[in-house]
Amino acid sequence: MNKSSSSPRIAILGAGPGGYVAAIRAAQLGARVTVVENQALGGVCLNWGCIPSKALLAVVELGEKAKKASELGLKLDGPVGYDLARMVSRKNKVVENLVKGIATLFKTWGIEHLDGTGELLDERTVRVAKRDGTETRVQADALVLATGSSWPNLPLFPIDGQRIITSKEALDLTEIPASLLIIGAGVEGCEFASLYGGIGTKVMMVEMMPRILPLEDEEIAAVTDRELKKRGVAVHTGTTVEKLERGNGTLKATLKNGASLEAEKVLVSVGRGFNSKGLGLERVGIRLGGRGEILVNERMETNVPGIFAIGDVVGKAMLAHVASAQGKVAVDNAVGHTREINYHVVPAGIFTLPEIGRVGLTEEQARERSQTLGQDPDTAVKVGRFRYLGLGKAQAVGETTGLYKIITESQTGRIMGVHIIGAHAADLVHEAAMAMQLGATASKVAEMIHAHPTLSEGLMEAAEDVDGLAIHIARKRAT
Repeated sequence: MNKSSSSPRIAILGAGPGGYVAAIRAAQLGARVTVVENQALGGVCLNWGCIPSKALLAVVELGEKAKKASELGLKLDGPVGYDLARMVSRKNKVVENLVKGIATLFKTWGIEHLDGTGELLDERTVRVAKRDGTETRVQADALVLATGSSWPNLPLFPIDGQRIITSKEALDLTEIPASLLIIGAGVEGCEFASLYGGIGTKVMMVEMMPRILPLEDEEIAAVTDRELKKRGVAVHTGTTVEKLERGNGTLKATLKNGASLEAEKVLVSVGRGFNSKGLGLERVGIRLGGRGEILVNERMETNVPGIFAIGDVVGKAMLAHVASAQGKVAVDNAVGHTREINYHVVPAGIFTLPEIGRVGLTEEQARERSQTLGQDPDTAVKVGRFRYLGLGKAQAVGETTGLYKIITESQTGRIMGVHIIGAHAADLVHEAAMAMQLGATASKVAEMIHAHPTLSEGLMEAAEDVDGLAIHIARKRAT
């Protein structure tokens, strides 16, 4: 699409998965686009999060397969070993190629990239302090704030980048640490436990909640807990680190329950803070929430006309693909269209070993919801399950650990949530997400012919099990 001086001009602060996607979509819609970013294109997700962690975990997953090679009839000489320096070098190349890809996309779509930090001077003007020491100003018809989130700064755990680290440093270690204490057993903490536990580090985790992955389905989290412990990860739940002391080459953590743990390194994985400070928001009157998040509506509009916000900084689902979706919605509205974000169906992947895919409500949430509606939670919700062990494909490829779980509304058969743990779970869950997006019932998923032998058959069997009709589940005899 040709751009002229009459084309709307959009300035975007931040080039993470929200900002760069918004920039490209805006350019596709005919806008003149300027992106301000003071770090690498792609943001945290591409450079210090989603992509690098998966690049490293892919090697561990391959190693797990190699360890089972003899069972499958494959002869490999010697034990499986890991060269972390080479793993990190490959990871860096993957990231570098993807960052270059974004730069190429910007060039082909005519997007201007200013390497610096932006600050709002008024509702339509951004002052940019460039990294080369110069300064410039950008006038725009609309602004999109996509500044993301950052690692927390906690007095009890002073990050030094060497012994007390964040995920950023954990992705660049070139020597395998003998021991690692992970504070926080949410998604990030469990992924790093899988990574470092897989390459031979003695891993300990501390989580203040009663179980790991406290926001995930309890049954799925229990499988993860079991698999982590199988790999030697020590899990301490329902407690916190009260004191952290530096010793001779180790760090000693004293827990609230009286236990003490020693580790070579400590990884702090306890959430993130919103990057809403230093942007000049108060100058133009943009409202913030109690946690420091930028408040927006379903059109991604702030309270100031013409200024939008997307991604982690708005405090919704803090996921890269949600930020990208929000970015598309924001610029659609910025160029004069009308569009709203829909958070009803948001699939997500957790890349532990085995990995997790989920969409919609957990079983606990579904039952709580039915109770608030005045329904009996024991009868208002029906659940179907099927284990990987029952699949021919899973047996054939040696991936028998895992579970498919479908949560439905009893009266209508409407799918309320789907949770999968096992090989390729993060990919498999998208069939369920599509079914939910289109309003399909569990019985409709069950009726759809699934190819054999595939791992997708497990979702069909779980859908059948909602009504007790799964073919490959043994009949439960009355006692």
